[in-house]
Amino acid sequence: MSFALTDEQIMIQTMAREFSRKVVAPTASERDETKEFPAENIKKMGELGLMGMMVPFEYEGSGADTVSYVLALSEIAYSCASTAVIMSVHNSIVCESIYRLGTEMQKEKFLKPLSRGDIIGAFAMTEPHAGSDPVRQSTTAARKGDAYIINGTKRFITSGKNAGLVIVTAITDETQRHQGISAFIVEKDTPGLIVGNEEDKMGLRASDTTDLIFNDCIVPAENRLGNEGDGFKIAMKALDGGRIGIAAQSVGVAQAAFDAAVKYAKKREQFGRPISKFQGLRWMIADMATEIEAARQLMLSAAAMKDRGEKIISQASMAKLFASEMVNRVTAKALQIHGGYGFIKDYPVERFYRDARVFTIYEGTSEIQRVVISNHILKDKRRPSHGS
Repeated sequence: MSFALTDEQIMIQTMAREFSRKVVAPTASERDETKEFPAENIKKMGELGLMGMMVPFEYEGSGADTVSYVLALSEIAYSCASTAVIMSVHNSIVCESIYRLGTEMQKEKFLKPLSRGDIIGAFAMTEPHAGSDPVRQSTTAARKGDAYIINGTKRFITSGKNAGLVIVTAITDETQRHQGISAFIVEKDTPGLIVGNEEDKMGLRASDTTDLIFNDCIVPAENRLGNEGDGFKIAMKALDGGRIGIAAQSVGVAQAAFDAAVKYAKKREQFGRPISKFQGLRWMIADMATEIEAARQLMLSAAAMKDRGEKIISQASMAKLFASEMVNRVTAKALQIHGGYGFIKDYPVERFYRDARVFTIYEGTSEIQRVVISNHILKDKRRPSHGS
């Protein structure tokens, strides 16, 4: 690896790798089958400091940098993509947003238990008719005294059922377009917050994805995150970090599929010799290794830029775009190398293939990433898009 890691970063990566292989991996296939939420493993991850990685010690986080975080996240994704997506949304989007913009009260009340892993965080922006265009969302938050009344439906919310709190975006002034969107911290069991339909997904099956319905949901004004009208900015900034997280998940799953394919190719014999001896297959393996390494370097570069306080909008989108498309190519090739065995559930490559598919879709599709990147390069002053 050309990217020079510090001793601390290597130590965190090694710790996460050991935990991932010993604790997360053994039950991953079973959870894929049963859709059981990995609550116990998440609790253990909290104890190891993996659920508040970039939160300072004063708020009971690990005080780690972004590079350490993406290394750890990749290791968790290697064993179970479902567990990794829970970790990613929780760290990259929820903890980071509250740490960056939360009041001291919000940090004490919400960030500390999130950092410990006592509760899981969710982020609710997508709606049935407003995915890549958040300006078109219709959820509203009407001020009434020292509270807001939220009404609307959010869709495809990771950890929607199991979250202890959710950051939700809602319109507070419909005349202001994206500047009329605000963000709120809504605790589980708040009257009027209803967990709706739980999706039956192709992959990431141990991570629940639900509708969240807000029906006259009363939220104290002190739970507003940032100022009124800051919601769009909060969401876009959070998604920049989240996209580096998707790149990390992609690298982890791709590496797992690659390792499985190489292992299989060495022991599987055809025409009297291991299939790893055939040039066509060797070239596939070379291409897979090269793509994984390129994605890893993009991921690490974007993470290091974030740690240096540089603007990462374009770099985060590039890392997400390339890595998410890479993992789809790599898992497809890994499955192909397995032949017929790749198509059956006895081999984990079938799960890797299904889990990888959503990475080009959530937290901004590949098409949206291309809009963000090209807008950044060409400096178009058009209306804000998802992440620009």
